[in-house]
Amino acid sequence: MKIAIHGRNFAKEARPFVQAMFDTLAKKGAEVQLSADFYQFLTEFGLKTHTDRTYLTTADLIEADFIFSIGGDGTLLESVMQAKQQQIPILGINTGRLGFLATVSPGMIQAALQEIFDGLVQIEERSLVHLASDIDLFAGYNFALNDFVIAKTDTSSMITVHAYLDGEYLNSYWADGLIVSTPTGSTGYSLSCGGPVVLPGNSVFVVSPISPHNLSVRPIIIPDSSELSFRVESRSNNFLVSLDSRFRIVEGSTKLVVRKEKFVAKLVKMKQDSFLNTLRSKLHWGLDARN
Repeated sequence: MKIAIHGRNFAKEARPFVQAMFDTLAKKGAEVQLSADFYQFLTEFGLKTHTDRTYLTTADLIEADFIFSIGGDGTLLESVMQAKQQQIPILGINTGRLGFLATVSPGMIQAALQEIFDGLVQIEERSLVHLASDIDLFAGYNFALNDFVIAKTDTSSMITVHAYLDGEYLNSYWADGLIVSTPTGSTGYSLSCGGPVVLPGNSVFVVSPISPHNLSVRPIIIPDSSELSFRVESRSNNFLVSLDSRFRIVEGSTKLVVRKEKFVAKLVKMKQDSFLNTLRSKLHWGLDARN
């Protein structure tokens, strides 16, 4: 089995669990390759990885059976970028804080490895949002697992986002910005702006304004077969565009079109994983003393 591993710095409390993971992979005869920066951190941290194979770019990545993401949700989003069109299943190991997407705790690593080698894990497909623009803003990585965001670049004036749905005028949002979220991203930035929680299997986008200057403007759910296009007005003649927190400042004349990506992100789901349980345990959904 071929395993690619990407990660970030983690606390010393997780060290024995991560070391045990590398020891188990070595015993199982897995072919392991690590992202270069993470390999440097691990060696400086004193862990034995049992391999010195590394990769700098997606082009250097082996044809892996799985990518292990060790960190938080941000690390998992980086792993999605690395998987790209290869759609390599990603196991999210949470050594960060919330870990809403990276659901495997350090203490669960060995159980996850056993399920993987026994072929018992489920692979959950998550839809992505794709950005098309008249200039290449993200060097070919023009997709996101969570959301696409248009936002103002300064702290003073709002922007006006004219939105069109399949070519038909949808609305003009006088606001700090606008979020187009996938079902996966519905529990992120969109949620904090009043958007609904959407279960991952739904084929929709959530369009949520950021601090709208109009009480009648509310989030709207649209089919992800739709195409959204935008025209943005701002006093500074520029605005910010982001995909999963990767951002660029662009000129006001930039043309933007958002649609569903042709490929998906594949996340490894352990048998006991449940989206509803994660909502309750991580976001305290429905928390009430009477329950």
